[in-house]
Amino acid sequence: MHTFVAAGAGFLLAVLWFDLMFDVQTRKHAGNPLPPEILASISTYYRRVTTDAYPMNRLVALVMVLTLAAIVGQIVEAADPWWIGWGSLALAGSGFFPTLARTVPNARRLGSTKDPPEMQSTLARSICRDHLFSFARMSLVLSLQLSCAGLQLVVV
Repeated sequence: MHTFVAAGAGFLLAVLWFDLMFDVQTRKHAGNPLPPEILASISTYYRRVTTDAYPMNRLVALVMVLTLAAIVGQIVEAADPWWIGWGSLALAGSGFFPTLARTVPNARRLGSTKDPPEMQSTLARSICRDHLFSFARMSLVLSLQLSCAGLQLVVV
């Protein structure tokens, strides 16, 4: 089961990497609002991935759900040490729910460009922060799953 969890975590890390390529533009500018060209770059990206890419943009949420299901399957199967499954569930679950409840709506709102530049800047910085934490969490999930694979190699 750890193979499916690792595959899901790897996919989500790749998606986060692409998001962060745009998000990091917020880190170069301390002032509020962000420069118009930075806001345009980030908001255009988020409009594309949250709205214009329908129905393909649903794939990320599907992979989140399938990854959680694989983690639950890993726990139920009990073939791996308990801390790998439960640790993965805590890390992934603590990231997926805020992502779906806060980050995605913020990204849609930013992509709409209906807010004033100050609010768009606040949204962009919030999304960047959320993605940095998500990247760290999913990196830990992948590390746990790969350590599980390593433990199985040692046992065999």
